[in-house]
Amino acid sequence: MTPKLPASLRVIERGWLSSNNVLAFEGATATLVDSGYVGHAEETVARVRAALAGRTLSRLINTHSHSDHIGGNRAAQRAFGCRIVIPAGIAEHVAAWDEEALLLTPARQRGDRFIHDDVMHPGEEFVMGGLVWRAHHAPGHDMEALVFHCAERRLLISGDALWQDGFGIVFGEVMGKPGALRATRETLDMLGRLAVDTVIPGHGAAFADVDAALARAYQRLAAFEQDPARMARNAIKACFIFNLLDLGSLPRSRLEAYVASVPFFGDVGARLLGLDTDALARWLYDELWRAKAIAADDGIIVPTMAA
Repeated sequence: MTPKLPASLRVIERGWLSSNNVLAFEGATATLVDSGYVGHAEETVARVRAALAGRTLSRLINTHSHSDHIGGNRAAQRAFGCRIVIPAGIAEHVAAWDEEALLLTPARQRGDRFIHDDVMHPGEEFVMGGLVWRAHHAPGHDMEALVFHCAERRLLISGDALWQDGFGIVFGEVMGKPGALRATRETLDMLGRLAVDTVIPGHGAAFADVDAALARAYQRLAAFEQDPARMARNAIKACFIFNLLDLGSLPRSRLEAYVASVPFFGDVGARLLGLDTDALARWLYDELWRAKAIAADDGIIVPTMAA
């Protein structure tokens, strides 16, 4: 099935380092949903400016607080003078720029501090692109995340709560905060009750096979529920590839030291996998090499996927 998007919406599809950017046009103004990673901030501004085609960007709304969704906020605000709206549940962390709560320090990711103007609460309705949307609480990947549903056009902007082939890392559960897996299941149940024909995910192309995507997400979730170690392995691999996309490359000789420098790797590796950092680094390299997720040239590790 081919996804159907109204003329007032445009998806700027990115890779895995930056989330997709969703532009909603309304006359001479526009709203942007999510701004990508700080390392791509200049590119995000350039892409958005080109898509605006002379319109004014009046508002930027974030689905959740992770670095690949809020990283371009400050650059966009500087470039366009837009107001920034964030989920109410992350307002305290953003205001204090709590890098622990925002997962910047634990995952060794970068962020550019910004000041938000407004917050959005679950259940709140708002107009974007000439359409009425409702914000729904979608905990799991991020416990304060929101998704945006347009019932009239059966559209869902899902952030990282639902992708065509799964959902984002369930950080809370792997970081020793039980309840995130249960919340993920409740979020999938909630999404399944919404009238949706087209999903615009945080990563990947918009898709229309919603039932199949939910089925794959439930299958993935069940595997994590049955085997926490599998969930931990997935989280470490995904987080490492994200960081490698940001770094661009990493000498093989520095891999063990780099793994040791990322608190998230050390904690999850020891607690859920029983591996010290050296063993974790060796396992990680072998796993990613076998999956062809990395390549190595003259002792330099590089990612094989697009940033």
